[in-house]
Amino acid sequence: MTASPRRRASVARILLPIVLAVAAAGLAACGGRADDGLVVYSGRNRELIDPLLARFERETGIDVTVSYKGDSTNLALLIDQEGDKSPADVFISQSPGAMGFLDAEDRLERLPARILDRVPEAYRAADGDWVGLSGRVRVLVYDRAEHDPADLPDSVFQLTEPRYRGKVGIAPTNASFQDFVSAMRALRGDAATRQWLEAMAANGVETYPDNLSIVAAVDRGEIEYGLVNHYYNERITAENPDATTANHFMPGTDEPGAIVLAATAGIIDTVGDERADAERLVEFLISDSAQQYFAEQTFEYPLVPGIATASDLPPLASLAAPRIDLAELGADLAGTREMIRDAGLERG
Repeated sequence: MTASPRRRASVARILLPIVLAVAAAGLAACGGRADDGLVVYSGRNRELIDPLLARFERETGIDVTVSYKGDSTNLALLIDQEGDKSPADVFISQSPGAMGFLDAEDRLERLPARILDRVPEAYRAADGDWVGLSGRVRVLVYDRAEHDPADLPDSVFQLTEPRYRGKVGIAPTNASFQDFVSAMRALRGDAATRQWLEAMAANGVETYPDNLSIVAAVDRGEIEYGLVNHYYNERITAENPDATTANHFMPGTDEPGAIVLAATAGIIDTVGDERADAERLVEFLISDSAQQYFAEQTFEYPLVPGIATASDLPPLASLAAPRIDLAELGADLAGTREMIRDAGLERG
């Protein structure tokens, strides 16, 4: 999936205005490098991360300044654009693809073994530069009041059939969707991926800004299916017992619609004197208490062995999911975004 120089230049022209806009907002929020404490760029939302970072501050006495200015992909592009002047010490990413991009650009510091060894090899970088925090499975959300599970598709490739015309929702600008497309490229090749994206567009796929919007659209009957991460439906049904949405886990070791993604954390190469504190933060995020937080509060899969999920989710080990190197998902992040855009799915 290596991008050609022409492709990288083309995508750079597309993304540069976004990067510069996010850079201006991010630098304004952080005010440059903090004199004391850690600067964190978080692609995960404030509602989720703030309680954890507040607990870390209380337990360690280390001050944390957080920038939430941008999604994971744009924050990764921002860190790369900032170069040696980046104020970021730690990057928390919604997806492995954005983190893998920074790893490929040599922007991450190697993590110590005491951190890496807490998480299975499948959910950490082979070079030790980042570690998974929690797992999320790609699923097809559907209305269980309208559809028999036995009639649901076994593959995302079936969603291009006429019977699904105008009935499926996706979030093309979302980092997890982009990782899913990168996984499809790794599993099925670029030609098949491009064909699928174009076929989805031709089949009237509906686009939304994020996964939560998709689940809500299915719940109100606006669409019948949606490609999302599993935990969004778990959250909605926990808050509203009357919701009729459900997750369909697609089987198959070569099925991109069943890939297990990971939220990730890494230390930026500009960390300097804050290195020890940055390691303490990453180590905290994979502590038993933080893993229990992810399981109980967000319905994600804890990645540290021995920590139970908090809902009726199938065990992670029981899923027939593709086993691919998650680091590959960031190898050509720009190329994946260009492919989505060329299919007419990522507008604006």
